[in-house]
Amino acid sequence: MKLKTHFREVEGTSKGYYGLLALLVFGIGLGLLAAALKSTYGHHITGMNNHVVWGLPHVFAIFLIVAASGALNVASIASVFGRKAYKPLAPLSGLLAITLLAGGLAILVLDLGRPDRLIVAMTYYNFKSIFAWNIFLYTGFMAIVAVYLWFMLERRMNAYTTPVGFVAFIWRLILTTGTGSIFGFLVAREAYDAAILAPLFIALSFSLGLAVFLLVVMASFAWTDRPLGDLILKRLKNLLGVFVAAVLYFVTVYHLTNLYATRLHGVEAFILLNGGIYTFLFWVGQIALGSLLPLALLFHPVWSRSRAVIGAACGLIILGGMAQLYVIIIGGQAYPLDLFPGHEASSSFFDGVVAPYTPAAVEWMLGIGGVALALFMVAVAVKFLRFLPESLADDKVDPHHAPQQATGEATTASA
Repeated sequence: MKLKTHFREVEGTSKGYYGLLALLVFGIGLGLLAAALKSTYGHHITGMNNHVVWGLPHVFAIFLIVAASGALNVASIASVFGRKAYKPLAPLSGLLAITLLAGGLAILVLDLGRPDRLIVAMTYYNFKSIFAWNIFLYTGFMAIVAVYLWFMLERRMNAYTTPVGFVAFIWRLILTTGTGSIFGFLVAREAYDAAILAPLFIALSFSLGLAVFLLVVMASFAWTDRPLGDLILKRLKNLLGVFVAAVLYFVTVYHLTNLYATRLHGVEAFILLNGGIYTFLFWVGQIALGSLLPLALLFHPVWSRSRAVIGAACGLIILGGMAQLYVIIIGGQAYPLDLFPGHEASSSFFDGVVAPYTPAAVEWMLGIGGVALALFMVAVAVKFLRFLPESLADDKVDPHHAPQQATGEATTASA
């Protein structure tokens, strides 16, 4: 029995919908104001300095870029791996991938202080730099996913969805590998120089992207009164738990490998023991609240049946991912460079000293603006285009589910 999925736009006439748009526009305004302030007064109004040149806006930007790759998971599972149950959610998966990437790139462009400098980066390429590669990876990803969406939404092009899905799947793996390699190729920073950062970022994209996707799905179906069955939620939350466990595995391997190398004992002690805020964010934010607690919530035999618990687990995973990126990006810069291996270095330029960094308000504003931009584009797109299915009830996801349930009810009634 083949089930046909019907898609329908969101009406978008309620006060709640316009209130959401107003809130997101306010967030976008904060981001634009922060960009204007940085362009006018310079980066000295931020917490960034000569030692920590990638601050909180870059944590938000990398989070959105990595999550964009992972948000395409559901579409890839449907078209590449042939899981038809996920097909109704594939268009929303592609939409979220594009909007999240757009939000992340907007933060990076506006953080330049002079956005027009992007023209230089787009016209003069140094292919020894991973940043030059990423320009092609990011723009190529948006183009491929746009075509992917067109083929999914246009009935005449549905036959070509699978091959384009394969291309999008491979491209997003390369994209996330490139993002992780930004740090893995930086041999000067002891916390970065590791090949395992590439697969770690891939696993991180899977968990963060699916967590964001699940929250968007649950919110959009609840706010539009569309049926959302437990069957598809159970599959997605179990898959999310596997991805979180994979991230935890790569993090464990990364730190065990560093602990094996004597020259890296200093940076490991900094992150794991005496790094102050970075140690706190690692153990409490990333490991406890961002990994172990969500795993317990997602796989608990009773708690995991609650949608509120699933939503809380997704929120914790997102916060844990932000904490993880903060430790990797900012903690890796704060730890002093090893200028003369085997010797201590000190100077008036703070060599050998942990670099201070405290995020400023404009950095929070810019990061919030990028997130608001991504969600605003999703909210507008679902109003004018058919990205959301009318129903994801259990009998729509699995045609064999309803008869089995009915049989069980009849048996109970006769007993």
